[in-house]
Amino acid sequence: MSLVNPADSLERQNEKLLQIAQSLMNRVEYGAEQNGAAYAQFERAALLEKRVRERTLELERTLNLLHDSNAQLSEANAQTEAARQNLADAIEAVSEGFALFDSGDTLVMCNSRFCRDFHEMQKTLKPGLPFSEYVRQVSRSPFLLLPSEETPDNWAARRIRRHQDRHVMFNVQLRLGRWLQVSEHRTSTEGTVILQTDVTDLIRIERAERDRLRDKQAVMVRATLDHLNQGVGIFDELGQLVGWNGKLGALLAMDARRLQIGASFSGLIDRLAQDVRFAQGIDREGFLQWALTGNHRAPISFEVVQGERTVLQVFGRGMPDGGFVISVTDVTAEREAARRLFEMNEVLEQRVMERTLELEDALSAAERANASKSRFVAAASHDLLQPLSAAKLYVSSLADRFPGTEEHRVLEKAESALTSAAQIIDALLDISKLDGDGLHFDIRAVKLTEILQPLRDEMSVLAERKGVEMRIVDSHLIVDSDATYLRRVVQNLLANAIRYTETGKVLVGVRRNGGSARIEVWDTGPGIAEDDQNAIFEEFRRLDTKASRNEGLGLGLAIVERACARLGHPLGLWSEVGRGSCFMVNVPIAGFQSGPRDPRRSAPRPVHLSHAGLIALLVENDAALRRALSIMLESWGVNVIEAEDADLAIALLDDLQLSPDVLLLDYQLGSGPTGLALAQEINESQLAPLPCAIISADKSPQLRQDCKVAGVELLAKPLDRHKLAQFLEGVAQQIP
Repeated sequence: MSLVNPADSLERQNEKLLQIAQSLMNRVEYGAEQNGAAYAQFERAALLEKRVRERTLELERTLNLLHDSNAQLSEANAQTEAARQNLADAIEAVSEGFALFDSGDTLVMCNSRFCRDFHEMQKTLKPGLPFSEYVRQVSRSPFLLLPSEETPDNWAARRIRRHQDRHVMFNVQLRLGRWLQVSEHRTSTEGTVILQTDVTDLIRIERAERDRLRDKQAVMVRATLDHLNQGVGIFDELGQLVGWNGKLGALLAMDARRLQIGASFSGLIDRLAQDVRFAQGIDREGFLQWALTGNHRAPISFEVVQGERTVLQVFGRGMPDGGFVISVTDVTAEREAARRLFEMNEVLEQRVMERTLELEDALSAAERANASKSRFVAAASHDLLQPLSAAKLYVSSLADRFPGTEEHRVLEKAESALTSAAQIIDALLDISKLDGDGLHFDIRAVKLTEILQPLRDEMSVLAERKGVEMRIVDSHLIVDSDATYLRRVVQNLLANAIRYTETGKVLVGVRRNGGSARIEVWDTGPGIAEDDQNAIFEEFRRLDTKASRNEGLGLGLAIVERACARLGHPLGLWSEVGRGSCFMVNVPIAGFQSGPRDPRRSAPRPVHLSHAGLIALLVENDAALRRALSIMLESWGVNVIEAEDADLAIALLDDLQLSPDVLLLDYQLGSGPTGLALAQEINESQLAPLPCAIISADKSPQLRQDCKVAGVELLAKPLDRHKLAQFLEGVAQQIP
């Protein structure tokens, strides 16, 4: 049992201890019995006093520490209260409304500006207010102006959903035209800070600027509408006029007093003049129904006729806001031009038909005359060959009777002359057959070795007699051709090479060229000048004027050219003066034929041209030549647009609004631009350069170079119809 109650204060405990010590001292000093027990008590009292003093010191130290702690706590509380007051003062000094919610969405503190515009909430904005209750009170506040289609519950639900985001910012509209911007941010401790800023002035400035820009834009739109060449009317979703220009009333012959803001579309349609006639499958009622369709209007376009001749094109299109725009354009001039062009086309078609009939008659007469000529040549050749053969036999028999005499040499020359005459007649007969339409080829698979080996045996004697080395490289290719005429082509080329080669050699070989075999005949003869390379294929044309008549009359290459053209075997030539020449014939390899061929086709009347329907612009200042070329081209099925010079050609193309397929231009066109300059001017208005051929008697290298740079064909005068036909055939094949 303790003598001191621990519950007493330290002062009270010290007082009791002092009283106890004093009592013990008195008892020791004045006790009646002086024995050992008293002494023992004295010692115990002394020890107790010592302990009391130690305990007193400890209590004093503890009391001092407690006083220090209380002082520090009081200072900390004062600082905390000062900080809280400073925070409250700072929050209160913020110009925006401020509120802090803890992580449990409970209001911790707010300033006086928070929800200041919601007067009825001032009494409930106390610490501990739940966030959901705060939202509910705001949604039902009479000062909050909600859209007409939104209820307070919907607004509150949407606000709670947005509260899930860490950062939220939106504007709310209040009564009396005020706006409040609410921004919400999550803190690091998952609390929420809400700021409310009055943005009424900003909204008003923004709207004023928007209205100013809208007014400026309206002025610009008005200026634009007034400068348009079309009449324009703008209607809102109710079909009421909201904008127009003066051209609209002028085109529709409508009184300006009718065109006013708010005028109905149906009323304007009813007030259209009675002489306005709708066309192209629509009437006034149909146009009105289109305007009343609503947001699903498809674009509409039609024409109306006003009075006797005025034609107006009307175009309508809906707008995103449900309104629509109507434009009216005067197209009277365009329709009149189209009508005149149509009438002109009919006149031209009539003239073309008449010209075609005339040309067909002329062509029929020419074909009959050509057929008669061919029959005559064939009959005459046949009748002449028989007496010539008999004469050769008589001369040969007579020569055998005078061996080694002068008479024998004369008879040999006579026999040689008769042989040459027979060869000429055979050549004329071949040319007649190749020019006629009754020739049929036996196209089949031909082994080239069957053509080349017999020719090696036959022509080697002629080469040895001439002192020329001849070599024929055999080929195992099989081609599609007529064996007889192919042999005649190679034979004529080989004989021609041996005839014109004085020294050197002649080589015949075959190269594979894709799906064709190219038969090449090379020689080391004198070569052929470039200006003469077209002339050598003409009848009776020989470049070596010193050659005797017994060495041919220049019909071999003419036969080669005609046979290759009719067989469809492209013929080529390379030659250089002083080095030699190479004639090339391309023959399709058997099995590579892409489609059926017409072995009757010929260059003078290409089959493709008759079906291609080409339109050719022919510009030639020589009227006679222009007329002759037009007749020949139209006989081939080519439609010809004629012009005398460059200016007339450009004007004609502008009037017809046509783009020709090919240009045939004379180089010298009088005092105006040249043919090359005209081609360049025409191609500037085209999406792609048109195929062009320059026709000229100028053989200068400069003109050839200019044509090569410009990418045009050069056809020399006098014009070779075969080359012209080949050029047009290539153009026809390029047309899709």
